[in-house]
Amino acid sequence: MSAELIALSNALAQATDRAAAHTVAVHTEARGSSSGVVWRNGVIVTAEHALRRDEEIQVTLPDGRVVAAALAGRDSSTDLAVLRCAEAASPIAETAEVSLIQPGCLALVVGRTRASGPVAALGAVSLVAPERRTWTGAAFAPYVRLDVGLQPTAVGGAVIDAHGRVIGIATPRFAHFGAIAVPAPTVNRVVDTLLQKGRIPRGYLGVGLQPVRLPDALRQTLQRSEKAAAIVLDVEPEGPAHKAGIVIGDIFVAFAGHPVTRLEDIHAQLAAESIGKPLPVKFVRGGALQEASIVVGERAHGAD
Repeated sequence: MSAELIALSNALAQATDRAAAHTVAVHTEARGSSSGVVWRNGVIVTAEHALRRDEEIQVTLPDGRVVAAALAGRDSSTDLAVLRCAEAASPIAETAEVSLIQPGCLALVVGRTRASGPVAALGAVSLVAPERRTWTGAAFAPYVRLDVGLQPTAVGGAVIDAHGRVIGIATPRFAHFGAIAVPAPTVNRVVDTLLQKGRIPRGYLGVGLQPVRLPDALRQTLQRSEKAAAIVLDVEPEGPAHKAGIVIGDIFVAFAGHPVTRLEDIHAQLAAESIGKPLPVKFVRGGALQEASIVVGERAHGAD
Protein backbone atom coordinates (compact mmCIF):
# COMPACT_ATOMS: atom_id res chain seq x y z
CA MET A 1 0.00 0.00 0.00
CA SER A 2 1.32 3.43 -0.96
CA ALA A 3 2.22 6.03 1.61
CA GLU A 4 -0.63 8.27 0.35
CA LEU A 5 -3.23 5.57 0.91
CA ILE A 6 -1.83 4.77 4.35
CA ALA A 7 -2.00 8.46 5.26
CA LEU A 8 -5.59 8.67 4.00
CA SER A 9 -6.55 5.54 5.92
CA ASN A 10 -5.03 6.87 9.12
CA ALA A 11 -6.71 10.25 8.64
CA LEU A 12 -10.12 8.62 8.17
CA ALA A 13 -9.64 6.50 11.28
CA GLN A 14 -8.66 9.57 13.30
CA ALA A 15 -11.62 11.57 11.98
CA THR A 16 -13.97 8.72 12.88
CA ASP A 17 -12.53 8.51 16.37
CA ARG A 18 -12.98 12.26 16.93
CA ALA A 19 -16.53 12.31 15.63
CA ALA A 20 -17.48 9.16 17.54
CA ALA A 21 -16.82 11.04 20.76
CA HIS A 22 -20.04 12.96 20.03
CA THR A 23 -22.23 10.11 18.76
CA VAL A 24 -24.53 7.72 20.60
CA ALA A 25 -26.54 4.61 19.81
CA VAL A 26 -30.30 5.11 20.18
CA HIS A 27 -32.39 2.06 21.01
CA THR A 28 -36.02 1.52 21.95
CA GLU A 29 -36.25 -2.24 21.48
CA ALA A 30 -34.43 -5.35 22.63
CA ARG A 31 -32.46 -5.57 19.40
CA GLY A 32 -31.25 -3.07 16.86
CA SER A 33 -30.39 0.61 17.12
CA SER A 34 -29.83 3.77 15.15
CA SER A 35 -27.41 6.62 15.79
CA GLY A 36 -27.69 10.04 17.32
CA VAL A 37 -25.46 13.07 17.74
CA VAL A 38 -24.88 15.02 20.94
CA TRP A 39 -25.76 18.33 19.33
CA ARG A 40 -25.70 20.42 22.48
CA ASN A 41 -24.96 19.72 26.10
CA GLY A 42 -27.73 17.38 27.24
CA VAL A 43 -29.39 17.36 23.80
CA ILE A 44 -29.24 14.52 21.26
CA VAL A 45 -30.47 14.69 17.65
CA THR A 46 -31.43 11.52 15.79
CA ALA A 47 -33.44 10.42 12.75
CA GLU A 48 -37.17 10.68 13.45
CA HIS A 49 -38.22 7.76 11.28
CA ALA A 50 -35.80 5.41 13.08
CA LEU A 51 -37.18 6.25 16.53
CA ARG A 52 -39.78 3.51 16.98
CA ARG A 53 -41.56 4.90 20.02
CA ASP A 54 -41.78 7.95 22.26
CA GLU A 55 -41.10 6.31 25.61
CA GLU A 56 -38.55 3.97 27.18
CA ILE A 57 -35.76 5.36 25.02
CA GLN A 58 -32.19 4.45 25.88
CA VAL A 59 -28.88 5.64 24.47
CA THR A 60 -25.42 4.13 24.61
CA LEU A 61 -22.95 6.92 25.30
CA PRO A 62 -19.40 7.13 23.91
CA ASP A 63 -18.05 5.81 27.23
CA GLY A 64 -20.26 2.71 26.95
CA ARG A 65 -22.82 3.64 29.58
CA VAL A 66 -26.46 2.93 28.77
CA VAL A 67 -28.73 5.69 30.06
CA ALA A 68 -32.31 6.85 29.62
CA ALA A 69 -33.32 9.68 27.31
CA ALA A 70 -36.59 11.59 27.04
CA LEU A 71 -38.21 12.72 23.82
CA ALA A 72 -38.33 16.50 23.49
CA GLY A 73 -40.15 16.39 20.15
CA ARG A 74 -40.33 15.05 16.62
CA ASP A 75 -40.39 16.66 13.19
CA SER A 76 -41.25 14.15 10.49
CA SER A 77 -40.94 16.80 7.76
CA THR A 78 -37.18 17.06 8.32
CA ASP A 79 -36.79 13.55 9.76
CA LEU A 80 -35.36 14.89 13.01
CA ALA A 81 -36.12 13.94 16.60
CA VAL A 82 -34.66 15.64 19.64
CA LEU A 83 -33.90 13.84 22.91
CA ARG A 84 -33.00 15.21 26.32
CA CYS A 85 -30.30 13.34 28.17
CA ALA A 86 -28.41 14.98 31.03
CA GLU A 87 -25.57 12.45 30.75
CA ALA A 88 -24.89 13.41 27.11
CA ALA A 89 -22.22 15.95 27.90
CA SER A 90 -19.92 15.77 24.85
CA PRO A 91 -21.52 18.04 22.23
CA ILE A 92 -20.08 18.60 18.76
CA ALA A 93 -17.38 21.23 18.70
CA GLU A 94 -17.82 22.79 15.25
CA THR A 95 -20.19 22.70 12.31
CA ALA A 96 -19.15 23.11 8.69
CA GLU A 97 -19.89 26.15 6.56
CA VAL A 98 -22.51 24.42 4.45
CA SER A 99 -22.43 27.06 1.71
CA LEU A 100 -18.91 25.90 0.81
CA ILE A 101 -19.82 22.24 0.29
CA GLN A 102 -19.40 21.10 -3.32
CA PRO A 103 -20.11 17.91 -5.28
CA GLY A 104 -17.12 15.62 -5.15
CA CYS A 105 -16.13 16.53 -1.62
CA LEU A 106 -15.51 13.55 0.63
CA ALA A 107 -17.99 12.99 3.43
CA LEU A 108 -17.83 10.59 6.33
CA VAL A 109 -20.92 9.38 8.20
CA VAL A 110 -20.09 8.41 11.77
CA GLY A 111 -22.53 6.71 14.09
CA ARG A 112 -22.49 4.22 16.92
CA THR A 113 -23.82 0.74 17.52
CA ARG A 114 -25.07 -0.33 20.91
CA ALA A 115 -22.67 -3.28 21.15
CA SER A 116 -19.75 -2.79 18.76
CA GLY A 117 -18.95 0.88 19.16
CA PRO A 118 -18.36 3.43 16.38
CA VAL A 119 -19.48 2.76 12.81
CA ALA A 120 -18.36 4.73 9.76
CA ALA A 121 -19.24 5.01 6.07
CA LEU A 122 -17.15 6.90 3.53
CA GLY A 123 -18.71 8.52 0.48
CA ALA A 124 -18.79 11.64 -1.61
CA VAL A 125 -21.13 14.56 -1.92
CA SER A 126 -22.97 13.73 -5.13
CA LEU A 127 -25.23 16.77 -5.42
CA VAL A 128 -25.64 20.16 -3.82
CA ALA A 129 -28.64 22.39 -4.53
CA PRO A 130 -29.01 25.86 -2.95
CA GLU A 131 -32.46 24.86 -1.72
CA ARG A 132 -34.83 21.99 -2.32
CA ARG A 133 -38.21 21.13 -0.85
CA THR A 134 -38.95 17.52 -0.04
CA TRP A 135 -42.25 15.74 -0.51
CA THR A 136 -43.02 16.61 3.13
CA GLY A 137 -42.86 20.32 2.36
CA ALA A 138 -39.64 20.91 4.32
CA ALA A 139 -37.00 23.11 2.72
CA PHE A 140 -33.33 22.17 3.05
CA ALA A 141 -30.86 24.94 2.31
CA PRO A 142 -28.63 23.60 0.99
CA TYR A 143 -29.85 20.18 -0.09
CA VAL A 144 -26.82 17.89 0.21
CA ARG A 145 -27.05 14.39 -1.26
CA LEU A 146 -24.44 11.79 -0.38
CA ASP A 147 -23.26 8.86 -2.47
CA VAL A 148 -22.81 6.59 0.51
CA GLY A 149 -24.01 3.16 1.60
CA LEU A 150 -25.75 3.77 4.91
CA GLN A 151 -26.41 0.82 7.17
CA PRO A 152 -29.35 1.07 9.58
CA THR A 153 -27.17 1.53 12.65
CA ALA A 154 -25.60 4.65 11.10
CA VAL A 155 -28.92 6.36 10.32
CA GLY A 156 -29.05 9.55 12.37
CA GLY A 157 -25.27 9.73 12.58
CA ALA A 158 -23.04 12.76 12.01
CA VAL A 159 -22.01 13.72 8.49
CA ILE A 160 -18.57 15.28 8.66
CA ASP A 161 -16.37 16.97 6.07
CA ALA A 162 -12.68 16.54 5.34
CA HIS A 163 -11.83 18.91 8.21
CA GLY A 164 -13.82 16.88 10.70
CA ARG A 165 -16.56 19.49 11.00
CA VAL A 166 -20.19 18.42 11.17
CA ILE A 167 -22.21 19.06 8.01
CA GLY A 168 -25.45 17.69 9.42
CA ILE A 169 -27.43 14.55 10.27
CA ALA A 170 -27.52 11.53 7.94
CA THR A 171 -30.86 10.14 6.76
CA PRO A 172 -31.86 8.08 3.72
CA ARG A 173 -35.49 9.21 3.92
CA PHE A 174 -35.39 11.91 1.24
CA ALA A 175 -33.02 10.25 -1.23
CA HIS A 176 -33.88 7.63 -3.85
CA PHE A 177 -30.41 6.21 -3.28
CA GLY A 178 -27.62 6.96 -0.83
CA ALA A 179 -28.59 9.49 1.82
CA ILE A 180 -28.80 13.20 2.48
CA ALA A 181 -27.29 15.39 5.14
CA VAL A 182 -29.94 17.43 6.94
CA PRO A 183 -27.81 20.61 7.11
CA ALA A 184 -26.68 22.04 10.43
CA PRO A 185 -28.69 25.29 10.09
CA THR A 186 -31.89 23.24 9.65
CA VAL A 187 -30.96 21.06 12.62
CA ASN A 188 -30.39 24.12 14.80
CA ARG A 189 -33.74 25.61 13.82
CA VAL A 190 -35.63 22.39 14.54
CA VAL A 191 -33.79 21.84 17.84
CA ASP A 192 -34.63 25.36 19.02
CA THR A 193 -38.32 24.95 18.22
CA LEU A 194 -38.71 21.45 19.64
CA LEU A 195 -36.93 22.33 22.87
CA GLN A 196 -39.17 25.36 23.29
CA LYS A 197 -42.54 24.04 22.08
CA GLY A 198 -42.20 20.27 21.82
CA ARG A 199 -43.53 20.34 18.27
CA ILE A 200 -43.16 22.17 14.97
CA PRO A 201 -46.17 24.46 14.32
CA ARG A 202 -47.82 23.67 10.96
CA GLY A 203 -50.24 25.73 8.97
CA TYR A 204 -53.38 24.29 7.41
CA LEU A 205 -56.19 25.38 5.11
CA GLY A 206 -58.91 22.94 6.14
CA VAL A 207 -59.35 21.36 2.71
CA GLY A 208 -58.90 17.93 1.22
CA LEU A 209 -57.12 18.14 -2.12
CA GLN A 210 -56.31 15.81 -4.97
CA PRO A 211 -54.19 16.39 -8.08
CA VAL A 212 -56.23 16.84 -11.25
CA ARG A 213 -55.33 17.20 -14.91
CA LEU A 214 -56.72 20.31 -16.57
CA PRO A 215 -58.49 19.95 -19.93
CA ASP A 216 -56.63 21.57 -22.81
CA ALA A 217 -59.53 23.92 -23.51
CA LEU A 218 -59.49 25.18 -19.91
CA ARG A 219 -55.73 25.67 -19.99
CA GLN A 220 -56.05 27.73 -23.14
CA THR A 221 -58.78 29.85 -21.55
CA LEU A 222 -56.57 30.42 -18.49
CA GLN A 223 -53.48 30.92 -20.66
CA ARG A 224 -51.79 28.39 -18.45
CA SER A 225 -48.95 26.12 -19.56
CA GLU A 226 -49.07 23.81 -16.51
CA LYS A 227 -51.19 20.73 -17.14
CA ALA A 228 -52.05 19.86 -13.53
CA ALA A 229 -53.69 21.58 -10.56
CA ALA A 230 -55.42 20.55 -7.30
CA ILE A 231 -59.14 20.01 -6.88
CA VAL A 232 -60.96 20.48 -3.57
CA LEU A 233 -62.65 17.26 -2.42
CA ASP A 234 -63.52 18.29 1.13
CA VAL A 235 -63.88 21.52 3.09
CA GLU A 236 -63.70 21.57 6.89
CA PRO A 237 -66.67 23.46 8.36
CA GLU A 238 -65.55 26.81 9.80
CA GLY A 239 -61.98 26.07 8.70
CA PRO A 240 -59.76 28.68 7.01
CA ALA A 241 -60.80 27.76 3.47
CA HIS A 242 -64.50 27.59 4.38
CA LYS A 243 -64.30 31.07 5.88
CA ALA A 244 -62.69 32.28 2.64
CA GLY A 245 -65.61 30.94 0.58
CA ILE A 246 -63.90 27.87 -0.90
CA VAL A 247 -66.29 25.05 -1.84
CA ILE A 248 -65.97 21.45 -2.97
CA GLY A 249 -65.09 21.27 -6.66
CA ASP A 250 -62.96 24.41 -6.75
CA ILE A 251 -59.67 23.85 -8.56
CA PHE A 252 -56.61 25.56 -7.10
CA VAL A 253 -54.32 26.77 -9.89
CA ALA A 254 -52.15 29.15 -7.85
CA PHE A 255 -51.46 29.68 -4.15
CA ALA A 256 -49.38 32.36 -2.42
CA GLY A 257 -48.24 33.59 -5.82
CA HIS A 258 -46.97 30.20 -7.02
CA PRO A 259 -48.53 27.88 -9.62
CA VAL A 260 -50.12 24.75 -8.18
CA THR A 261 -49.26 21.58 -10.11
CA ARG A 262 -49.02 19.15 -7.19
CA LEU A 263 -50.04 19.07 -3.56
CA GLU A 264 -46.50 19.85 -2.42
CA ASP A 265 -46.83 23.32 -3.98
CA ILE A 266 -49.46 24.10 -1.36
CA HIS A 267 -47.81 22.29 1.56
CA ALA A 268 -44.61 24.24 0.92
CA GLN A 269 -46.39 27.50 1.77
CA LEU A 270 -47.79 26.29 5.10
CA ALA A 271 -44.73 26.69 7.29
CA ALA A 272 -44.99 28.14 10.79
CA GLU A 273 -44.28 31.68 9.61
CA SER A 274 -47.43 31.58 7.42
CA ILE A 275 -49.81 30.92 10.33
CA GLY A 276 -52.21 33.81 10.78
CA LYS A 277 -51.32 35.41 7.45
CA PRO A 278 -53.72 35.83 4.51
CA LEU A 279 -52.40 34.06 1.42
CA PRO A 280 -53.92 34.62 -2.03
CA VAL A 281 -55.40 31.69 -3.94
CA LYS A 282 -56.51 31.54 -7.56
CA PHE A 283 -59.04 28.88 -8.37
CA VAL A 284 -61.39 27.78 -11.12
CA ARG A 285 -65.10 27.51 -10.39
CA GLY A 286 -67.60 26.78 -13.17
CA GLY A 287 -64.90 27.33 -15.78
CA ALA A 288 -64.10 30.84 -14.58
CA LEU A 289 -60.98 32.02 -12.76
CA GLN A 290 -61.61 33.51 -9.33
CA GLU A 291 -59.48 34.80 -6.49
CA ALA A 292 -59.72 34.71 -2.72
CA SER A 293 -57.54 35.13 0.35
CA ILE A 294 -57.21 32.36 2.95
CA VAL A 295 -55.93 33.14 6.44
CA VAL A 296 -53.71 30.16 7.30
CA GLY A 297 -54.70 28.39 10.49
CA GLU A 298 -52.54 26.38 12.87
CA ARG A 299 -52.93 22.64 12.67
CA ALA A 300 -53.97 21.06 15.95
CA HIS A 301 -51.16 19.10 17.62
CA GLY A 302 -51.31 15.47 16.53
CA ALA A 303 -53.69 16.10 13.61
CA ASP A 304 -53.00 14.72 10.15
